[in-house]
Amino acid sequence: MVSGKKKRGGGSKSATKAARAAVTASKPKPWGTIIAIVAVLLLAGGVFGYAYIQISENNKFRVSEDNQDPSESIAGVVRKEYPAGKHVTANERVAYDQSPPFGGPHDEVWADCEGIVYPKPVRSENMVHALEHGAVWIAYNPDQVKGQALNKLKQRTEGQQFTMLSPYPRLDKPISLQSWGHQLKVSSADDERIDQFIKSLRRNQYQYPEVDATCGPIPGRFDPNNPPTEPAAPPGPEAKPMNFGGDPQAQQDMGGGQQAPAGG
Repeated sequence: MVSGKKKRGGGSKSATKAARAAVTASKPKPWGTIIAIVAVLLLAGGVFGYAYIQISENNKFRVSEDNQDPSESIAGVVRKEYPAGKHVTANERVAYDQSPPFGGPHDEVWADCEGIVYPKPVRSENMVHALEHGAVWIAYNPDQVKGQALNKLKQRTEGQQFTMLSPYPRLDKPISLQSWGHQLKVSSADDERIDQFIKSLRRNQYQYPEVDATCGPIPGRFDPNNPPTEPAAPPGPEAKPMNFGGDPQAQQDMGGGQQAPAGG
């Protein structure tokens, strides 16, 4: 009798387990929830992946001891070595080897580069001296860059120390960026390389000669509201060659905290 009851009890338990298993098997999988979770995980992975790529991209153009010339990662940048400190007077011109120039002999007075937008072409000899002080010069062809495109260049310049913008009528491309020993020519104000160039080379202590030199104008020597203009005609045979020697005393730079001479 006892053993019979046990058999009946065991059978009842087995039936209950079988019923539960059948219910579990027949219950539909929560595919909607699973898909939503997978989608969230994929989205999170994409966001973190994108952020990582952006951080890596930004660091690529960050100046450091291990990355002294980030512009090496920018396609199209031209680099040249130029000796520093070769000066000419306000009445002399230089037969530059590049147009616009981005290094070489220059006027003893530098152009104001305190985030200024020049409405007219400025004498290259003054602009090049500002490059020697760590500035970036954005030049543009006034026949090709106007309206919104020009406004985008102005936004990159106005109020930005060691940056200057000016028209350059002889420019063979719409836009050209210069820092000491570096140049990049582009066709659009939307080109991402413009910001990359500025970030890589503006006041890059490893790439310009007069580290810690000032960017403000010399009172009485350079008037940013009425600067010396770039002559329409190219330099003649009397222009100073790129390799001229010059007087070492006359070549002494006035930047870097030194007092500007009182003479012209």
